[in-house]
Amino acid sequence: MSGLRADVRTAEGWAVEHAVLTVTDLTGHQVARVAADAKGGLATEPLPAGVYTAVLTAAGFTPVARTAQVASDGTGSLGEIRLQPSADSVELPPAGPWVIDPMHSSVVATARHLGIASIKARFSELSGRIVVGRPAEQSSVHAEINAASIDTGIKMRDDHLRSADFLEVDVYPTITFRSTGMRQRSTDSWTLSGELNLHGERRPVDLDLRYGGYGPDPWGGVRAAFHAETQLHRNDFAINYNAMVRAGVAAVGTKVKVELDIQAVQGETLPEL
Repeated sequence: MSGLRADVRTAEGWAVEHAVLTVTDLTGHQVARVAADAKGGLATEPLPAGVYTAVLTAAGFTPVARTAQVASDGTGSLGEIRLQPSADSVELPPAGPWVIDPMHSSVVATARHLGIASIKARFSELSGRIVVGRPAEQSSVHAEINAASIDTGIKMRDDHLRSADFLEVDVYPTITFRSTGMRQRSTDSWTLSGELNLHGERRPVDLDLRYGGYGPDPWGGVRAAFHAETQLHRNDFAINYNAMVRAGVAAVGTKVKVELDIQAVQGETLPEL
């Protein structure tokens, strides 16, 4: 049996699945704290009968406080509560499909070299589709990278990275990412979860996603900008090259930082520039 219940929605009626309900008694002692489910529903464990203060919070929204009455059977209801955007909230891009523009996007991977420096590798060929949802947590992303397009500025090194020691691009030509969920962390940032298929291995990854805004472009379209970061362990993807140099330091580190700067164009196709 549940205790204090609430249904949390945006002003437009969408579920706020990242909302949190905090319940305190009249002395200010916290007695319950629960997160909303995917439908915006909240429910605590049964509580002792009495009067409580219930506070609803969610990133990007103004907090709401309510007085709650819990009956002798330990239950109570706050009903439907609609949250208003906070003063510093950002305007989301219009809902619907968006296409990643590879000419104005970049994917950069950075790994340690010899334990003292960094190597940056850029993937120049990528494509993908974003569907912006309402609420934002219902959005989805699918992206593909041509593994052979890796470019560090040195041909010999690029050829080695394409070889069986690393990406093995002849066998695994494409790196793909498909989102599985998204959780808001602040007014303009989210955690984007998904599955990364790299070098024949599929692993769950979380990206720190920041939204930069949207607006018209010079070609008559509408663009949205995003920046995302994550850290991968290449051993998780069966990339186990471990050539050593003096003092036992690996030539290439096992941790790889990945940074994505993405521009997406509203619609199903890219404009002809």
